[in-house]
Amino acid sequence: MKVPFVDLRSQWKELYEKVERELRQIFLEAQFVMGPRVKALEDLLAQYLGVKHTIGVASGSDALLLALMALQIGPGDEVITTPFTFFSTVSAIVRVGARPVFADIDLDTFNIDPKRVEEVLTERTKAIIPVHLFGLCAEMHEILDIAKRHGLKVIEDAAQALGAEYIDPNGTPKKAGTMGDIGCFSFYPTKNLGGAGDGGLLATDHEDLGELLRLLRVHGMRGNYVHEAFGINSRLDEIQAAVLLVKFGCLEKWNLKRREKASYYERLLDEANAEALGVRYPRVRDGHIFHQYVIRTPFRDEVRKHLESQGIGTQVYYPLPMHLQPCLYFLGYKKGDFPNAEKASQEALALPIYPELSPEAQEYVVEKLVGFLKEKASCLHP
Repeated sequence: MKVPFVDLRSQWKELYEKVERELRQIFLEAQFVMGPRVKALEDLLAQYLGVKHTIGVASGSDALLLALMALQIGPGDEVITTPFTFFSTVSAIVRVGARPVFADIDLDTFNIDPKRVEEVLTERTKAIIPVHLFGLCAEMHEILDIAKRHGLKVIEDAAQALGAEYIDPNGTPKKAGTMGDIGCFSFYPTKNLGGAGDGGLLATDHEDLGELLRLLRVHGMRGNYVHEAFGINSRLDEIQAAVLLVKFGCLEKWNLKRREKASYYERLLDEANAEALGVRYPRVRDGHIFHQYVIRTPFRDEVRKHLESQGIGTQVYYPLPMHLQPCLYFLGYKKGDFPNAEKASQEALALPIYPELSPEAQEYVVEKLVGFLKEKASCLHP
């Protein structure tokens, strides 16, 4: 059996004709940038998220950069974030001239540990960027409490979490990207809502930030060639908006199916007593949308090689934590500074998970995973 890590072709089959009609119309209209579909998508997502302002931009990376720019974070400022994330979270901080400060993660969730955030606060700290990694919200109640007590801004990196929910202590669900000052989303093709190229979105309830972000995404220009601020060129194009508008109607269904796949993985791994073989795997939590299904095993690289030999695609997120990236040596961190992030980088392995994944494919994945680990265990302890 062949089980690809990602299978976008299956998804596109049911949507291709609708998307083709929309694209044909765009070419007939010849309006490719900042047209009516971008506005329609922004309005739709504002309603879905329950915020006043959504701003379409060229990528999730640009969303993070623009959020920092809008909050006037720059040289001399520090921004606390996680060392276990995609590079764009950190590169945006560096690009505005601020200094990334890392706080270690909780190994059970892969998300930033709020207790560690408090430990690295200084008088120069201006913001916190929690990352809702793999579709699971960070512990926002604690993070927002820290931010309130210390007068800090909160930018949510929700690139992998459109549709995810955080259940607050009162039992109220809140959408990822709507709890801090600004939320940042990505529409990269493999995301739960992915386009046919790059794209991103900003979300905020603040009137002044919404207006400023719209200004900054077009070189700070209001009207024709009148520039009120130094911005960047980061506009979501009509083609991506058209694709996303078609696909949006499936988002809730797709997120539900991902949760179902995760539940089935959990059941299969429970039945196989995988924890006794050293496998740590996610428990299905309220609000988790499983952009990725990530397990941990101390034999990660061997397991990956074996699964590949059996026709099973996997991916490693992330093989080197941010504090050990060569271009970030100037921050002065060293190996051992963030043991949980380092352990995750050595052990984390993403298994295939997407709405079209069949139960038979999941059974095959778990069979090959557990079979290899049992054989490994018998060799280590004959």
